[in-house]
Amino acid sequence: MGNKASGKGKKNSITLSAEDLNILKANTHYTEEEILAWHSGFLKDCPMGKLDKKQFLAVYRRFYPEGKADTYCNFVFKAFDTDNNNWIDFTEFLLAVGVSQHGNLEEKLKMAFDIYDQNKDGQINRKDMIQIIEAMYDLANEEDRTGEKSPDKRVDLIMQRLNKDKDGLIILSLFFSIIQLFLICIDIVIRDEFIQGCLRDELLRKILAPNTAIASENSETNATTLNEENEHI
Repeated sequence: MGNKASGKGKKNSITLSAEDLNILKANTHYTEEEILAWHSGFLKDCPMGKLDKKQFLAVYRRFYPEGKADTYCNFVFKAFDTDNNNWIDFTEFLLAVGVSQHGNLEEKLKMAFDIYDQNKDGQINRKDMIQIIEAMYDLANEEDRTGEKSPDKRVDLIMQRLNKDKDGLIILSLFFSIIQLFLICIDIVIRDEFIQGCLRDELLRKILAPNTAIASENSETNATTLNEENEHI
């Protein structure tokens, strides 16, 4: 989701520095004028320039009034809080919004992975995956968690589909083969596996990153419409 400013000393959370502005211009599709407008709106809601977990949860609860947003909100908040200081500043906020609004499929999948990767070690294990599926069920107020809908079964499906084929790269070297087999045996998914697996597999995108599946379907619909229009020209 881009890099935060890493200036020396304590950062002023209210002022948008030239460094922050350059980071946002380089890592989002927003113009300088749009960034300044977003900053003004952010300070109206967060006068101290800090969005804390309580405020973040309040926003999620408005969007999901029937569900239990607390657990999933914690996952998302931790992913957005890239410097782990327990609040989201404007730069972190707009980098995340920028990916959500304008990011391509791979960028959105990277964000989805960051939400799953709670300890930020670049990999997701089975326990992580079960926790996030349970949190998504809570968010959607899904009560039926039996049979194929159980979190365990969902994770089995996800792990099986992410670990299939490996892009045919296992044979490249003995070392790489051992690493791939090790990852399968301990049920760990690394970031590139997650992204490439979701890019290959529409079902995985719908389960793990539903917003990217919707965007992909819209793109395909637009492309089909455009082709049909061209045929009539």
